[in-house]
Amino acid sequence: MNFDAFEKKVKDLGVLGIVVTKDGKEIGKKLWDEQCRRNVYSASKSFTSTAVGIAVKEGLLSLDEKLVDCFDEDLPENVSENLAKATVKDLLTMCLGQEKAELMGAQRPVYEEEDWVKMSLALPFVYEPGTKFVYNNVGPYLAGVLVERRAGCDLVSYLYPRLFKPLGIARPTWELDPYGHVFGAGGLYLTMDELHKLGLLYLQNGNWNGKQLVPESWVKEATSKQVENDKDSFGYGYLFWGGRENTFRADGKYCQWSIISREKNAVITVIAECRRDQELMDAVFTEVFPQV
Repeated sequence: MNFDAFEKKVKDLGVLGIVVTKDGKEIGKKLWDEQCRRNVYSASKSFTSTAVGIAVKEGLLSLDEKLVDCFDEDLPENVSENLAKATVKDLLTMCLGQEKAELMGAQRPVYEEEDWVKMSLALPFVYEPGTKFVYNNVGPYLAGVLVERRAGCDLVSYLYPRLFKPLGIARPTWELDPYGHVFGAGGLYLTMDELHKLGLLYLQNGNWNGKQLVPESWVKEATSKQVENDKDSFGYGYLFWGGRENTFRADGKYCQWSIISREKNAVITVIAECRRDQELMDAVFTEVFPQV
């Protein structure tokens, strides 16, 4: 694979690395910096989605459960009609019903409230859950906390024997909230190759070296258009974005991407420090994708 045209287009975009696998073989790789672990930001959400899928299989929770039942000791004094309707599924689709984004990167260090679960549930549920896409860290954060509570351990400890270790990923660092809950909406630190493995796992329908780590049914649901989103026509699954050319991806701030194409049986993973995501995405799909 030739990255010359791609490199020319992205030379000032802060790309740190790209790797491409097709039909189970690595066909291209280029590094502009060493492979240390970096914050993959919201690509962390796709790992939280994976944890939920495994927990559903293990009978720890159900997507149809109401949040008022899951978090009955954390509810505000007055439970609104919309909060009463919200389910675990709504935590995964960005259609929770809240009006604006909370628990975002610049907000987290300055909250006076330390109990983020109670704080999140006390925020106004303006819309009926499932009806309006609003990108928001509250949903995936609560989803991660719910898995922790049902499993009786932190999210990293839950995923380590079920996901990280089988994939050959050493126990990673993941951001915590003030009470010590893993922050399932962001803050996971991985190398490019480690993020790439998640893409490969999903391309292989949850199977890794002959072992079904994630239910195939979950993989298909999580990477199907569950809802329309407010950015494009490609839709949103369970903490995965739909994309051009029938792809879907784990997607983190500043362009931490693992892009999966079933049609090409391929995964393209990018690590970057880029604020011009549309330019970089265009370069991937005009210069790299056609070579796959």
